[in-house]
Amino acid sequence: MAKEAKEAKRMPIKKVQTVREKAEKAVEDNAQPRRLHVTKRRIGAPFRIIGKILRRLEKIKALRILGLVIVPPFMRNSWRELRQVTWPKPRESVRLTSAVLIFAVIFGVTVAIVDYGLDKLFKQVLLN
Repeated sequence: MAKEAKEAKRMPIKKVQTVREKAEKAVEDNAQPRRLHVTKRRIGAPFRIIGKILRRLEKIKALRILGLVIVPPFMRNSWRELRQVTWPKPRESVRLTSAVLIFAVIFGVTVAIVDYGLDKLFKQVLLN
């Protein structure tokens, strides 16, 4: 009886979404085509051709027997992960970049003011 009461009180465990699942869901929710995809296809075309050539070379058993792997596995895995990145929209990039620039200017001015104040203070203390 006590076991049944404990089991009834337990909350169901929610499945935690991975970053990849969240990104896929975001892509599904945002069904509008973006210009970035067109640009990516044009820019990525030479890399795709090079990748196809390297994959064909890696399939040659003679090269594998000699231990000559053209593209190391960590590079292939890195490239796969990089292709799954969801890049920010241009408007968001401009907004975040401007926030960083504003912060840098404010921080620089603050450091300059403190430096100027300390310079004057030490000159008065040490020279008098």
